[in-house]
Amino acid sequence: MIIWIASYPKSGNTWVRSIISSYFFSKTGDFNFSLLKNISLYPGPKYFKNVIDKPGDVSLFWEHSQKNIIQSQKKTFLKTHNALVALNNRSFTTAKTTLGAIYIIRDPRNILSSLKNHYGFKDYNETFEFMKNKKKYIWDIRKKNDYSGFQFLGSWSDHYKSWTKNPKFKTLLIKYEDLQKDCYSTSHKIIKFILTLDAQNIELDEKKLFRSIETTKFDVLKKKEIDLGFEESIKVNEVKRSFFFLGPENNWKKSLPKEILSKVENEFKDDLNQFNY
Repeated sequence: MIIWIASYPKSGNTWVRSIISSYFFSKTGDFNFSLLKNISLYPGPKYFKNVIDKPGDVSLFWEHSQKNIIQSQKKTFLKTHNALVALNNRSFTTAKTTLGAIYIIRDPRNILSSLKNHYGFKDYNETFEFMKNKKKYIWDIRKKNDYSGFQFLGSWSDHYKSWTKNPKFKTLLIKYEDLQKDCYSTSHKIIKFILTLDAQNIELDEKKLFRSIETTKFDVLKKKEIDLGFEESIKVNEVKRSFFFLGPENNWKKSLPKEILSKVENEFKDDLNQFNY
């Protein structure tokens, strides 16, 4: 069965994957980038036999590919930025193939800065238009004429609601900001949730979790990217964008112009209030 690590882009998905992969796929809890291969991106080319040449057509193969995934492995972690929606009358996933999900949410005002850097947008207005677009989708631009990595986002608000309000399976909501404030308690909650989903009578290894947290701190990951490179970073106009950009230094109060801040807060007013942002 599948356990999803889901989020809107630049919300902390890689951080959570790093903690989970170092805990479950290493002996000591020490992290390295190769461990992330245990939690690969879905949808993606490795899960489909044929090239998908039209945006959205990947939805025709969601169910079949996920059935194949759970046949080959008892438990599979998958990363996704796809909203939990239906396209072409087909649901992204169901309780037949999904054991549960961990959804990471982040203050949209801080997502703006990270998105702008990641995709090389010309300004904050372009980034804001991206975030409020109810029909927005992304795909791997390095794969020309291949949309097997197509992921439907929708707006930032619709995205988190699609996952956190679904009744199909258990979903743990994690705030990125809680990981920053108290990484140990929040990570402990994540690992316990996974162990509970498994219905295994396995005690959490406190020492191993501590190592997982220590070796996945932002400054450690950023240094690894500088020294070793990181395959998930992308090029924009032939310029490699830093994946681990600002981390804890990303503060919308210092970076966002008043005009764009007003637009974001008006657009996502109810959402910001709901999460005490």
